[in-house]
Amino acid sequence: MSEVTLQSVLDALADPVRRALVAQLAQSAEDLSCGRFESSVSLSTLTHHFSVLREAGVIRQYYVGATKMNALRSAEMEGRFPGLLTSVLAACVEERTAEEASPAAS
Repeated sequence: MSEVTLQSVLDALADPVRRALVAQLAQSAEDLSCGRFESSVSLSTLTHHFSVLREAGVIRQYYVGATKMNALRSAEMEGRFPGLLTSVLAACVEERTAEEASPAAS
């Protein structure tokens, strides 16, 4: 985690698909397999997004048998960049709430 840069984390979290993946992990009570995420992108694109998040230090991936699991590195992120992940996740919730309340969303 000491080698993770703020720029790499911000770049990873700049993409709305990756923010949605991080938000799903944050809302889950457990680590999630790749197949349990809701996403509108193809499997190969989803794999790319997981790779970017992993390389930026935002998630940790590990295997349970043949299943690749994803874990949000929230404690490590908080230690390295205090408040960053919490703020990004709060902004995601705020954006989603605003979109749902918008007349165009109906």
